[in-house]
Amino acid sequence: MAKFLYVYHGSGKMPTSEAERKAMTDAWTGWFGKLGSAVVDPGNPVGMSKTVLPGGKIENNGGSNPTGGYSIIEAKDIDDAAEKAKGCPMLAMPNCNVEIAPIINMMA
Repeated sequence: MAKFLYVYHGSGKMPTSEAERKAMTDAWTGWFGKLGSAVVDPGNPVGMSKTVLPGGKIENNGGSNPTGGYSIIEAKDIDDAAEKAKGCPMLAMPNCNVEIAPIINMMA
């Protein structure tokens, strides 16, 4: 099985109430449960990023498609990884998506 990086993008906001946090946690836990052993690393949300551009200019806003988090999943190929991503809770939020990229093991 190959490993794939899921990069979660969009303007998803962290919930502010305890009930919203529980609902979000339950949604992610349920999805990871359905994926089972395919979940190599469930990952984490990430904070606002900085982008270093050619010439050293730095943007502080995360760009036009900010990263919200990541996971690492095993799948037989990128199409299988894309199918697995269809149930991601991130997709329930407006303007959010999951970018999928194969992890190429260069250090083996």
